[in-house]
Amino acid sequence: MALYVYAITAHSHPARLQGVTGVGDPPEELSTITAADLTAIVSTVPDGLRARRRDVLAHQEVLRHLMADGPVLPLQFGATATDEQQVRDALQEHTDTYHQRLEALAGCTEYLLKGQYDEEALLRQILTDSTEARQLNEESRRTGDPNVKIRLGELATREIQARHNTAAAEAVAALRPFAREVHENEARGDDFVSASFLVEDDRSEEFTAAGQELAEQLGEDCHLRLHGPLPPYTFVQEPAPADSTG
Repeated sequence: MALYVYAITAHSHPARLQGVTGVGDPPEELSTITAADLTAIVSTVPDGLRARRRDVLAHQEVLRHLMADGPVLPLQFGATATDEQQVRDALQEHTDTYHQRLEALAGCTEYLLKGQYDEEALLRQILTDSTEARQLNEESRRTGDPNVKIRLGELATREIQARHNTAAAEAVAALRPFAREVHENEARGDDFVSASFLVEDDRSEEFTAAGQELAEQLGEDCHLRLHGPLPPYTFVQEPAPADSTG
């Protein structure tokens, strides 16, 4: 029977599952599989499982409930195993690494930092700071020469990327002292920074205060977003006893 896998905990974790249900409609009942002093929290895989809002929220609620009682290795939404034996085999095969990560994640949650600049404001700042950019902009307006426009566009692109890189490095450096571990992600879309921070629970207020101070320093032309506390997905870093099918 295929199983949906939510998380891994130490066997000493109470894994209180009363009153909590899993994904599916109607929601699947949760159960545990234990091996090598580890426990996996699972349920039956519901028919037609997809990343519907109710199921994603159910997955997150199971993790939130478990994290209240101790460290958890959270699996991403949609992780499944073919049967109980596959789960047991994975727990036994990776027992040392799972225990090491549980110890590393004890008393911590994840925060995700993302940031985006107002591009028009950034271009105005480049024209203010760069003599070459101003000269090209004036020449382009005066002559309408497409080659000048291309040169201006290339210069602006280089300047924007350089400023994004600098701002991202400074943002991560400002918050790094308040985190146990940091993982720099690939920034996508219009974001210039995407970084995950593993933060000890007793430093969460200090961390978020540092994030607010950073946002003030970057100014109103930068939209900084700090998401959390979250399950520490980014910092599991070890093979899961399941395949992601969501």
